[in-house]
Amino acid sequence: MATAAQNGPAAGAILPGVDRALRADARRNREAVIAAAKRLFSDLGLDAQMPDVARSANVGVGTVYRHFPTKDHLIAALVAERFERFAQKAREGVQAEDPWEGLAELIRFAVQIQADDRGLCEVMGSRPDIMDAAARAAGLPELSEELVKRAQRSGQLRGDLEWEDIPMIACGLGSITQATAGPAVGRWPRLVEIMLDGLRAPGSAKLPRPPAVPADTVRVPEPA
Repeated sequence: MATAAQNGPAAGAILPGVDRALRADARRNREAVIAAAKRLFSDLGLDAQMPDVARSANVGVGTVYRHFPTKDHLIAALVAERFERFAQKAREGVQAEDPWEGLAELIRFAVQIQADDRGLCEVMGSRPDIMDAAARAAGLPELSEELVKRAQRSGQLRGDLEWEDIPMIACGLGSITQATAGPAVGRWPRLVEIMLDGLRAPGSAKLPRPPAVPADTVRVPEPA
């Protein structure tokens, strides 16, 4: 005759209802960690530390590390979320009636987010590996290229601009948003519009040729 132990769950097994509860708890903890990290990295930049995140999320440090084994993993998750927002804005731009405004609004949006998020601004200026991975995962190279070509076909964007110029422009303007002293403080909205005016066709000066693309750099393929 089978014993109760033989008929019951195996030793160490987790009942389905308990398993769902544990998964839900883990999901809530991860969401709390992400929310806390967004706040801290927005305010403190890359100076924010994992124990700070744990305290702000009201979880143990071990919980933070279970979800994000290193600080770079956490930063990458935050950047990925931001770049998804960039991609959504770019998709809206591709559908915009005015191709110029579709591109211009993406640039304004990218700079505004950096103004609001010190951590993202610092990553965009100092961690090209994380930035590049997030951009590619979100499909931003292809979207940026489409935005540029639409605006050029409309005759509103100078013809010598390349899509690769867009993230560099956004990064450069973004760095100015974090100025805390000197004449740059608070001037970034003016500089964004000055820069956009310089992108309009036909352009008063010929742009220097872009540098050669390194062999290990993947460019967006041209359509067949």
